[in-house]
Formats: sequence, C-alpha cells, structure tokens
Amino acid sequence: MKHSSLRIIRDEHQALAAMLRSILLLLEQHRRQGSMPDFAALRAMLFYVDEFPEKQHHRKETELLFPKLRARTPLSREVLDELDHDHACGERNIRNLQHALLAFEMMGEARRAAFEQAAERYVAFYLSHMSKEEQEILPLAEKVLTEQDWAELDEAFAANRDPLTGHQPEAEYRALFTRIVNAVPAPIGLKSD
Repeated sequence: MKHSSLRIIRDEHQALAAMLRSILLLLEQHRRQGSMPDFAALRAMLFYVDEFPEKQHHRKETELLFPKLRARTPLSREVLDELDHDHACGERNIRNLQHALLAFEMMGEARRAAFEQAAERYVAFYLSHMSKEEQEILPLAEKVLTEQDWAELDEAFAANRDPLTGHQPEAEYRALFTRIVNAVPAPIGLKSD
C-alpha cells in the first residue's frame, strides 16, 4: 500500500472497531455477572468515539476524500451520498447513545436492555459503515485518484494522532486513554503508559 492515508484510514477503522466491540464485550460480561458496568469507563469510550472518529476521521473523509472521488468518477455516488449522510448523523447518533447510557446509569436495571440494544445497533451500523468504505470506496480511490490527490490526502491524514492507533496521547487526553485502556477487555490489545 503506497499511500499512507489508506493505511491510516484502515488503522483508525481497526482501532475503532476494536473499541466498539469492547463496549459490547464489557456489557455482556457485566450482564452475565449480574453486575453494573463501569459507567465512567463507558462514558470515556463513547467520548473517544465522539472526539476522534467523529470529529477528525469522518471530517477528513467527507471534506477531502469523498469530494476527490466525486470529481474523478461518477461511480459509487450513491454509496458516497450514503456515507456522507452517515457522517452527518454521527453526532446525533453518538449523543443518543450517550443519553441511553446516562438513562441506564441513573435509572438502573430498568434501562439496561434499552442501552444494550442501542449499543448493539450503533456498533452494527458503524461496522457496516466502515466495511462499505473499505470494500467499495478505498479500492475505487486507489484506481481513480491522482498522485496529487494522494499527496493531499496523505498529508491531511498524517496529522491524525489517534492514540488507539499507536500515537502518544496529547497531554489533555492521557487520563482518558488510561481509563479506557484499563477498562477494556483484553481483545482490544491496548497498552497504557
């Protein structure tokens, strides 16, 4: 893979997928044990989704990658429109999930199932979204984008500093990532400072 932006996008997708799956693993573990989850850890994980993928990753796809594809080919316009719509709804979707978590935390067991179902829908939606990007959009980009397009994308995505892809967290995020790393089940494979 000669374009660093493709590697970065895929690495960020992989890290996000691991985070999302870890949320479901945590919920299942606590449901089996009949215990309440660590709400602070779940809030931290959802905050991460909002801070990094929603505000950095998606913005660059919508504002840089997708317009370049639209300019180079009429193929996949419907998929790009759908993905842009997903991105536009991202903030509302994460807020709804955060609200469902707050309801679970405040109202207790009566709201567990609603939050777990909302989390499962959100994770399934997000995994499907990333799969479309990786299976349809990125291969198309490899075929039709120019070297100049790639140079611009590589530079833009190189500025992403997602700690879940191996970058040292910025000082303001260190406590957040320490909390997340210490809370998630082993499959996510993260290491804290």
